[in-house]
Amino acid sequence: MMIVLGAARIDTFYHGGMADSSFDIVSKVDSMEVQNALGMAQKEIQQRYDFKGVDASIEMSGEKILMKANAEERVKAVLEVFEQKLIKRNISLRSLDAGKPFPSGKEYRIEAAIKQGISSEDAKKIAKIIRDEAPKTIKSQIQGDELRVQSKSRDDLQATIALLKGKDLDVALQFINFR
Repeated sequence: MMIVLGAARIDTFYHGGMADSSFDIVSKVDSMEVQNALGMAQKEIQQRYDFKGVDASIEMSGEKILMKANAEERVKAVLEVFEQKLIKRNISLRSLDAGKPFPSGKEYRIEAAIKQGISSEDAKKIAKIIRDEAPKTIKSQIQGDELRVQSKSRDDLQATIALLKGKDLDVALQFINFR
């Protein structure tokens, strides 16, 4: 309890002493932006000359994105168009989990999905990086498919964000709820 007479400082009733600052690490993708990227890719595939007569298509079915064409290199080109549209919509390609082309009847297909959330395996890797390399005042805890990072020092939290941004992780990270 901190009460300083003369200078009006009564922290404890509002903050409970020195409150920890925190932020959450998440991996979320705006599904509307994915839909927009998909629509733009569909339009480009219909209009481009090099896709004429190759039965190229891209569509969303449930959580999966299905790309089709009559040749392996054409279906790879469909994936490339979609990736370009995702980048234009500020969606990291780390959020796209695309498989390898495979033959299906007379066509080739690629199945892809948009990754949402941080897997427990990735969360453990991130927590280990924080434990080993972040400033010692930092505490992190895994909460489902996200991580909460806390410290008394906002500067240490900023340093932790910079540390994680510098790492080459398999997952697209966003840092939210900085308080």
